[in-house]
This record gives sequence, C-alpha cells and structure tokens, in this order.
Amino acid sequence: MDKDIFDKAVELRHEIHKYPDLSNEERPTLERVMKFLKDNTSNIEIHDAGHYVWCAYRSPNPVKPNMAFRADCDALKAQDLIDKPYRSVYPGKGHKCGHDGHTAALAALVLSVDRYGADRDVFFIFQPAEENGSGARSCLDFITDNNIQEIFAAHGHGKYYPEAIASKRGTIQCASKGMIVEMTGKQAHAATPQDGINPSLALCRLAEYSQEVLKDPSFKSFILATIVQIDVGEHEAFGMSASHGRLLLTIRAEDEAELDELQAKMETKAKELAAAEGLQVRFEYRDEFPMTRNHDSSYDKLRKAVEACGYPFYEVPEPRRGSEDMGHFLKATKGCHYYCSFGLDYPAIHTEAYDFRDDGIETIVNVNMALIAGE
Repeated sequence: MDKDIFDKAVELRHEIHKYPDLSNEERPTLERVMKFLKDNTSNIEIHDAGHYVWCAYRSPNPVKPNMAFRADCDALKAQDLIDKPYRSVYPGKGHKCGHDGHTAALAALVLSVDRYGADRDVFFIFQPAEENGSGARSCLDFITDNNIQEIFAAHGHGKYYPEAIASKRGTIQCASKGMIVEMTGKQAHAATPQDGINPSLALCRLAEYSQEVLKDPSFKSFILATIVQIDVGEHEAFGMSASHGRLLLTIRAEDEAELDELQAKMETKAKELAAAEGLQVRFEYRDEFPMTRNHDSSYDKLRKAVEACGYPFYEVPEPRRGSEDMGHFLKATKGCHYYCSFGLDYPAIHTEAYDFRDDGIETIVNVNMALIAGE
C-alpha cells in the first residue's frame, strides 16, 4: 500500500473516530467519506444513495467477474476512553467496534484501485446501521442493481484470535434477534392481589424456561437465550399489585432454522403460561441479524490472497456468537467475511478501550488488492 494513501486514510479514520455517528444517523460520516473520495480520486464513480454511499471503478478491460467490498460506518452508544487526540468529542458515543477503521480502509482501497486500476469492475459500499441489524438489509439494491458477483468485508478484532487474518469456512457468525414478551393482566390494590392478575410469576417462569429449553436435544447446533431485562409493575408503587410486565431476551443460534425453532418454543411456552393465569401476551422483535455464512469459493480466494500477501492466516474454530449483518449480502450473492485480528492481548471490541489499530488499514487494503488481482 502506498504511504501517501495510508497517511490520508489514517487522517480520515481519526476524524471519523472523533466525530462518531450512531446507527441511522451516519449522514455526516458519509459526507466526510464522499468529500475524501472526490478530493483524492479521478477514475471513480461516487453515488450518493442518501442513507449509504457506493462507488464504482469501471475497468477499461474487464476480463474477470466484478467484485465488491463493504464497510460499515456507524458507532456505538458507548464511552470512548482512549487517551488519544482523536478521542470522541461526543459523550456516550464511540467507535468501539472499529467501524471507523473499516470505513477508512475501504476509502483507502478506493484510492488504490483508482491509482492502479484493475482487470475487473470493482464496487465499494459504505453502509449504515450494522449495529442494529438494519443497514445491509436496507442496501440490497446495491447488490441487485449492480449485479454484484462477489462481495468481501473485513472487521477489526482484538482478544479473540492471534494476530492474523482470520476467517472460517461456512457459518462464521450466529443469527440473533431481540425478543420482547409483554404480558398484561389486571391491576389491583397490593392488599388484595387476588382481585387482580399479576404477570410476575408467569414472566419469571418463562425466564426459567428460556434456560431450560437450551438443553432440548432436538437442537443440533449452538443456541443461546440471554435474559436482558425483566420489567414488571410500576417503580416503588408499593400500594399496587403489578398488572403489566415485559421479559427481554436476546436469542441466537448458529443455524437460522434452529433460531426459528427456539423462537417458536418460547412463544408457545409464553402463551401457555399466559393462558393459565388469564394474561394477555404479545411479542415484538428488534435488532434481527441473519447468520453470516461464507461461501466456499470466496473463502478459498481469501486464503490465497492472504498467502500472496505473506500474512499469517488463522482458521476460526467455531462461529462467533455475536452477529453481523453482512449475512444479508451473503444471501444475495457469494462472498466472504473476514477478521483483521490485532492479537490476543489487544482490547476486545465493544469495550471502552478498543481502538482500531491504524496499521490494520494497510493490512486490509493489501488483502483486498490481492483479492482483486486474483481469480
């Protein structure tokens, strides 16, 4: 990777890190990216799709299928505690998942392709809202309208893997969704609870069931239900017996079919418990992520590109429990999701201390340029 491009990309990353935007609020970040690309390229189409930005390099001699690369741009609701001059200026907002690095690395890739060209058309997408699972799904027209043949995405990481490029054949990240179970009964005076219908015990029994069901032998792969919150009754209303409550869980699975089965079992149990107590029950779902499943041929291309760059490669032994909305793109076309790992001693993502390492920009650009030059 050329040093001048690297230096510009680092400056862009630091600027994006300093001014983070939350999911579905990324317009300022996208405008920074567009200005950066307009100021530093001459052979690149830059398209403003409103909630996302995509670019294209049109090869004068396209002899290979087109290829696309993706970066996510949003930040987290989290404190940024790094002792750096580019620390977030917004309290409670920070790039603790490294999307500033993903964005800067993709921008640097655009500059590199602009400078050196390619024997294929190359596309680039800067997408919003990965953190809540809505971003990639809202950008699927990028895949269909451009007939994208293959797409790759990189994610910076700490703690989980050795310092290497890391990936996995098949499912690399689990599917998940936030599940809200709401039960409503009848209000009563706390001195005469028998006159009302209190959902507390039903919700507690459902919470217990959410852990018991994980032992069901019908599940063949990894599943998990995490209790996020139990909220019943009015705060410190000692004169009333509760009449309304909610149980919030995150349910996840390696296999989407088994996630659907877990959801169905939870809903069936909730209805049974509610009916036994005379409660009304309703369900709501948030932050829905598909499983992220790499395609074998794209995974093989990644391995060859990493080898060509001389970087170590680490085979991820099992799917990550965390979710990633790149899975939407990988359902629409073939491709591969991979990690740029900063080592076992590096802070983990989603922690106050995490900061995407600048040299990861060069690593990702070199791997992606090798992918473009490959088959």
